[in-house]
Amino acid sequence: MKPIRVLVVDDAVVVRRLLTSVIDEDPELEVVGIAANGLLALAKIEQLKPDIVTMDIEMPEMNGIQALAEIRKRDRMLPVIMFSTLTERGATATLEALSLGASDYVTKPANVGSVFMAMEAVRRELIPKIKALCRRGVPVSAPPLQMKVVKAPTTGRCEIIAIGSSTGGPNALSTVITRLPAGFDKPIVIVQHMPPVFTKYLAQRLDTASRIRVREAAHGDMLEPGLALVAPGDHHMTLRRTAAGMSVSLDQSAPVHFCRPAVDVLFKSVCDNYGGDTLAVVLTGMGHDGRDGCALLKQKGAHVMIQDQATSVVWGMPGAVHASGLADMVLPIEAIGDAIAQYPGLSGRIRERI
Repeated sequence: MKPIRVLVVDDAVVVRRLLTSVIDEDPELEVVGIAANGLLALAKIEQLKPDIVTMDIEMPEMNGIQALAEIRKRDRMLPVIMFSTLTERGATATLEALSLGASDYVTKPANVGSVFMAMEAVRRELIPKIKALCRRGVPVSAPPLQMKVVKAPTTGRCEIIAIGSSTGGPNALSTVITRLPAGFDKPIVIVQHMPPVFTKYLAQRLDTASRIRVREAAHGDMLEPGLALVAPGDHHMTLRRTAAGMSVSLDQSAPVHFCRPAVDVLFKSVCDNYGGDTLAVVLTGMGHDGRDGCALLKQKGAHVMIQDQATSVVWGMPGAVHASGLADMVLPIEAIGDAIAQYPGLSGRIRERI
């Protein structure tokens, strides 16, 4: 199998060298070219025909956002991973890039001066995403479930919507949440694998574009009808029942599946508090976070909906749920918002997609 051909675009020489070194050490990858700005990148894409591009955001002459927009005019399918700073400016620029068609993003190491730590961070964050977006090295199914799943009859009731997503999730969430009507009367809790700062701006963008309310969750927030709460980066989100109602708890306990927040942590807590009166939704993402939580929910009679493979950027998380026989509905992303809005009385058109 030929190596995945990578074009590295960054105006900083030290970053180009770091990325090139890490990518070239993997026998499945090779750097076929470098570019110091977006204009040069466009020319290199035409010349070298790479399989994937890593794109810095802030560059002279033509920045990464401008270059991405131009790339998408010419090629809708070429995977582009944005290389972003872990700052407010980086977060807003990254979300804009994702909305323009970027495939994913990686945050730059905080201390590029520490070469070993920087290389390890890039190796951990970037390499799996390159392989996943080029459909290599990431299985559709996950390791077998370590629990026996006994499915209870679906209750048909819905008191809460719990959503999990990762790679490709921001755009998927936008597609789903913006389809919900203004009168939607169920609370929604969301885990999107994202770092701090990014989740705040993701919630703001969803809130602006939607007819329901969306905000980043804070410790002690109360669940409310028509309010979607997004778990903040670097914090697990769970629920607890109080005299005033159901509230959010945030903590920084150990990552689960290398993730914090983790979908499984949220889903387990939702299961403990709502049981089968839950609609769980698993959207595009790498890995299998959310699968074990769906297994627990199914044991209580909850309903599970997943994004289909054709519309997923990476069918890892929903694919793992599907491979384990836990999905009640497999839908394209464009249909999921309507299906949520119509649950439990789904129309015949939606039911035909099961």
